[in-house]
Amino acid sequence: MDAHWTHRTLESAGDLDAAPPAMAAQEAQTWSNFVVFTPDVLPEGTTLRKSSVRREAPPGRVGEATAGRSPWSVNNPAAYRFELAGEGRVLRVKEFLYDWAFPALDHPALWESPTRAVAIDDEHVLWHGVDYLGHAGASARIARTMIELSVLEGTFAEQEIEDLYRSMSPVDGAAMQRISDTPFAGLGYWARRPQAPPIAVPLGLWKIRQPDTIRPAWATGERAQAVSQAHGLPTVLGRLPLDSIATDRGTSAVAVEALYAGLPARNRELRLHLYRGTDPIAPERESHPGHHEVLSRHGREVHLAWIDPRFGPFDTVVSGGPGLPAFRILSSTGVGRDRDWFLAALDQALTTL
Repeated sequence: MDAHWTHRTLESAGDLDAAPPAMAAQEAQTWSNFVVFTPDVLPEGTTLRKSSVRREAPPGRVGEATAGRSPWSVNNPAAYRFELAGEGRVLRVKEFLYDWAFPALDHPALWESPTRAVAIDDEHVLWHGVDYLGHAGASARIARTMIELSVLEGTFAEQEIEDLYRSMSPVDGAAMQRISDTPFAGLGYWARRPQAPPIAVPLGLWKIRQPDTIRPAWATGERAQAVSQAHGLPTVLGRLPLDSIATDRGTSAVAVEALYAGLPARNRELRLHLYRGTDPIAPERESHPGHHEVLSRHGREVHLAWIDPRFGPFDTVVSGGPGLPAFRILSSTGVGRDRDWFLAALDQALTTL
């Protein structure tokens, strides 16, 4: 029996629901390419009001129905949502696998908002901020599931939100194990569906974004190891083993993207982008609040940016040179993923490439 996770999908875009159907979390897990979480502790006076799933389908649109679907993309990845309501206040939680690019800063929904990190356990970090709708929001990435919260009505204390996240547990432990055993390229919508149009989005704290001209071909296992060796990339980086690797068939400046992931549940992550010999010289900072500096390490100029030195995320661009490639490394966030850990991973890359 295949130990990797396989979820249910619709056969065509023509089978799309007019609106995401109501569905309990347990059933939603069978339709999801990510671990579905539900809270064991609800904010005082609230109850579960809505629970729905956006079912995966191939790219495309049929008719005018767009409820629950992105207005800026024809792609149809899966997502799970629920709302908690009571006493004149409502919050919404959305869960999904952020797989169309590196999940910028591990809190993309809080983009351009000053954010604050809180450890919610020994591994994971919760980010407080303001979401793209102007609502108080929060974001955490647990077992690779992006869990985004938005306050739709009323107010919720930060402690209530933190308690909610701390109580999150998988609805199906066996499913979580199989998903955790599955490499990124075996889960990702864009990795599994090469016909899915790529999306131009921010990736980190430097203004070098994923272009819509990228056409990544993903590989895992022995194929990934072979690609890694062909390009002189390490098979372990920052104590994280190679999970999946992509080579670009389009015109992106990034020739190869190597994803390194490790415990817990492959949630610790580094992405290494190897450029096609074109230096991203003196990169500009994105508008998202954070810190940056220029370093010299192993004789190379390094542009380093970060938000929280304890938890990350970190984003570094390394200039090339005669016979030396330019590259970029981006990190996920979490307890123990501090500046020293990241710089050690950077030094390893500098002595390998």
